[in-house]
Amino acid sequence: MSEPSGRTSGAALAGPYEEHRGLLFAVAYRMLGTAADAEDAVQDTWLRWSAADRSDVADPKAYLVRITTNVALDRLRSARAQRETYVGPWLPEPMLTSPDVAEDAELSESVSMAMLVVLETLSPLERVVFVLKDVFGYPYAEIGRALDRTEASVRQLGTRARRHVRSRRSRFAAGGAERRAVTERFLDAVLGGDINRLMEVLAPDVTLWTDGGGKVRAARRGILGADKVGRWFAAVANTPYAGVEPQDMRLRAVHLNGEPALIVDGPNGPISTVTVSVDEDGRIGEIHLVANPDKLQAVAAGRLLPM
Repeated sequence: MSEPSGRTSGAALAGPYEEHRGLLFAVAYRMLGTAADAEDAVQDTWLRWSAADRSDVADPKAYLVRITTNVALDRLRSARAQRETYVGPWLPEPMLTSPDVAEDAELSESVSMAMLVVLETLSPLERVVFVLKDVFGYPYAEIGRALDRTEASVRQLGTRARRHVRSRRSRFAAGGAERRAVTERFLDAVLGGDINRLMEVLAPDVTLWTDGGGKVRAARRGILGADKVGRWFAAVANTPYAGVEPQDMRLRAVHLNGEPALIVDGPNGPISTVTVSVDEDGRIGEIHLVANPDKLQAVAAGRLLPM
């Protein structure tokens, strides 16, 4: 039986949304930096999509991305104020990725923790334009229509964002294979509790950023220097953390955000994740440790980031 005139069947309504839901999440995650916020943005997109007049929508995919973009932009603007009062460094929420993502250097870089940290320093509009243009390849004209801005103004935002990202990411010039090899040496040293091997892979000016969100013990600012970082890891290996005794911790190597990484598990699930960035000299330049339990839910659920 056909639908009455003027009405849309549930399947016709949900079909395009479900087809592109993974893309919408991937876009929102890169714009917002957390799985929880990205999921909320995707749900808001559904509400707006289901309530909209779609009679003249020729390209449902573009229309859905446009909705998600504007929802994410609104959330980014409100999130900036909230993150100013965050306890300690604010880091993105890590997400599991399949090992083959690491084989694509551009794809893994676009979702790496280090890149997401840099994107946090952009203005909301710059971040949105950068993600749509440089990560997903949308033309400036289409981005302008999505944001209700001229193509020229969007192009200017994209140029400024790209210049800023390149200046912050220029020291991460190591190739994909080298990054993986150095990261794996770091993981082996941590897994084996070998402080000497750990020191060998740390850059002299390595910085460790820890995000506990005020809920788990963490440094309120970055820990700078190989000696201090090495001693921090040695101390953590011998003291309780997040209420878990050292003998009850288990380390496992995984892929997070397109790179080899570590998850530290307690009896009740993950208590932290550790991801690293490699500099042009082939050493670990930055380490990001996330222990805020609110940011470990996607990892605990085993959720893979759609690419």
